[in-house]
Amino acid sequence: MTRCCRFCKIPLTTTFVDLGMSPLSNAFIKREQLSTMEHFYPLHAFVCAGCFLVQLEEFESPDQIFSDYVYFSSYSESWLRHAKLYSEQMIERLKLDSRSFVVEIASNDGYLLQNFVKHEIPCLGIEPAANVAAVATEKGIPTRSFFFGSESAQRLKAEGRGANLLIGNNVFAHVPDINDFVAGMKVLLVEDGVITLEFPHLLQLIKNNQFDTIYHEHFSYLSLLAVESIFAAHGLMVFSVDQLPTHGGSLRIYGQHEGKRARPVDASVAMVRDLEKSAALDQIATYSSFKENVEVTKRALLSFLIQARADGQRVAAYGAAAKGNTLLNFCGIRQDFIDYVVDLNPHKQGLFTPGTHIPVLSPEKINETRPDFVLILPWNLKDEVASQLSQIRSWGGKFVVPIPTLQVF
Repeated sequence: MTRCCRFCKIPLTTTFVDLGMSPLSNAFIKREQLSTMEHFYPLHAFVCAGCFLVQLEEFESPDQIFSDYVYFSSYSESWLRHAKLYSEQMIERLKLDSRSFVVEIASNDGYLLQNFVKHEIPCLGIEPAANVAAVATEKGIPTRSFFFGSESAQRLKAEGRGANLLIGNNVFAHVPDINDFVAGMKVLLVEDGVITLEFPHLLQLIKNNQFDTIYHEHFSYLSLLAVESIFAAHGLMVFSVDQLPTHGGSLRIYGQHEGKRARPVDASVAMVRDLEKSAALDQIATYSSFKENVEVTKRALLSFLIQARADGQRVAAYGAAAKGNTLLNFCGIRQDFIDYVVDLNPHKQGLFTPGTHIPVLSPEKINETRPDFVLILPWNLKDEVASQLSQIRSWGGKFVVPIPTLQVF
């Protein structure tokens, strides 16, 4: 069967990077499941020669991946600060008040919408993972559990309220039917409403060798060039772009309906577009060379871990993150190299990492065992983690970050 682009339907023939076979990155294993078979899928990213959308094939449906989820946004202090600042900026910039209506798609545990609730701005969270949606509801944040698309947007619109602000933070990459998702946003957005989408920037993924952000939950890897094409196909347009430090470098795009009431497009759009073109993201050859840097990183990390073991040193890891599970599986790192992983999220503690079966424990384990090195798997949070675990320096412990190149500090 011919692979085709999920947006423009052109056949996919160019490999971006092939990371081999891997389980779903958030499919953590219970102890009683350790001897049972896991499902592994190709982690092979392609790039479309027509629209330059980097993408994985869909092997598992969103229902299978997201219906019972272990990721809770509120366990990252830096992400909570980011959400609070964003909310304040949007309230001011868009003059939101009690007459407005804010909708967040993939609202998780209410980490962001709680800021609008505090300002008495009506809002609704849409969160397909029922277990996570329940947490938000308990906080007093109106939340409904379903997958967003054109059909669900029509149902919401029929209830009488369109969105003045429609938010999607790190959800756009998780959508296999990207056309249906954008069509739904078009439906739900009021005439002069604003869409904001945040997503890891493909330009930063390539420049900084962030291959571990490729996993099955991320169906697409996005540039402004690709997003503008997708929006235009659905009667939407990007009128502003923020470059953000989150997730190793992200974009926040501001979208609106095309038409008479459209806001003027500001200089930030051309600036980011020019950055992408100067990096040759509009040329297919750029994408074919990425795999070479990936292989260098794998060899460097394995060489470090082999030497640490040979020297009798102990290594623990921090953060049972999805990106970490891509890295561990691609490099074949198990308990022969890493004793355990710690994570603040109690929903992950007591489980084992998918594929590699490293136990996930509470951060207190670090103080008990005093490892020589702590490998920070969510490298985008390295400053936050280094601050939380600053005590390891008292026994001579050091931190290790694998991306974009191996760093020990």
